[in-house]
Amino acid sequence: MTTTFQFNRALRPAALIMCLFACFFKADAQKIKQKKHVIIGYVGGYRGLIDTTMVDPAKLTHINYAFVDVQHNRAWLTHRRTDTTNFRYLVSLKKRNPALKILISIGGWTWSKNFSDMALTDTGRKAFAASAADIVRRFKMDGVDIDWEYPNAYGAGNIYRPEDKVNYTLMFGELRAELDKLEKETGKKHLLTAAVGAFKRFTQNTEMDKVSKLLDYINLMTYDYGADVAVHHTGLYASKYLKTENNADAGTQAFIDAGVPNEKLVMGLAFYGRSARVSDSTQTGLGSKVLERMRGGGYTLIRDSILSDKAFKYYRDKSAQAPYLYNPTTRQFISFDDEWSVKKKCKYVKKHKMAGVMFWEYSDDKKEYLLDAANAHLN
Repeated sequence: MTTTFQFNRALRPAALIMCLFACFFKADAQKIKQKKHVIIGYVGGYRGLIDTTMVDPAKLTHINYAFVDVQHNRAWLTHRRTDTTNFRYLVSLKKRNPALKILISIGGWTWSKNFSDMALTDTGRKAFAASAADIVRRFKMDGVDIDWEYPNAYGAGNIYRPEDKVNYTLMFGELRAELDKLEKETGKKHLLTAAVGAFKRFTQNTEMDKVSKLLDYINLMTYDYGADVAVHHTGLYASKYLKTENNADAGTQAFIDAGVPNEKLVMGLAFYGRSARVSDSTQTGLGSKVLERMRGGGYTLIRDSILSDKAFKYYRDKSAQAPYLYNPTTRQFISFDDEWSVKKKCKYVKKHKMAGVMFWEYSDDKKEYLLDAANAHLN
């Protein structure tokens, strides 16, 4: 009995330590879960069938399938055969990551021309919302992302009108109502998100304070910034070398000023470069007059081929926290995101308590250099 008592007494400190360790571990795990940021990847199905070897579901929290069209006041599968095959493939990725969310993204630069007409009437908005929810229902997906480029503003030849400002809000109201109805059927929450132009004009043409109450995330397209001179198309801050107003920080602040909570904002990463032939008035290309737009290429191509090309010189604009390449012989300028700028953007996201990052588009960086960087610096 004495031996047993001594043995039990000896075990008590060890058991206590194990218990405390378990408690701390559980608390730490919960802390990590609470801090986890979203990593949303746009996967393009508009080219046809998706490369099924490409997407790693373990590195993502959400996939937005691009794109579903708007036709006849409905969410419309223009490429039904390949779209539906792609849907099934993406949903199957949940077997490897059960927490992964799959959303349809409706619109985009090319397919935004019918949003304004659809959103103009109550019947149009209701029919559209019901059709979008029906796609989510049929293919067991997790929600809807809207990429209207742009309400009450010019896009790729789209129709737009002043009424878009209010109708944009009303459209999301109908979508939210339909997804809430679907939630009662399925017993699971369905997400509603938006991809938005990350500049002040977008917030002036919408009611983002009201819209944000209906949305789970707002994906800031902090890329494709352009001018008639060579600029950073996805710079984090304003460059001291350039007189331009658009950058990721300014775009983020515009939405905060418009009443959007930081925790719903998602910073955009460009997985591709934008390029131009310039006049070479600055010796580094940056700020030189654009003479001709050129193909920039995806980041895998940039890193594996162009960065090692001695004809190009790599620069970092530390004021903008943006890299760029310049070939003084051909006068080709390339603006892009790399691991260094992704790290800076992730640091910004954490500092400003934003929801996370999203990127356009997966196939531009098939080797996942930038996706790995985002995971390393966020989660």
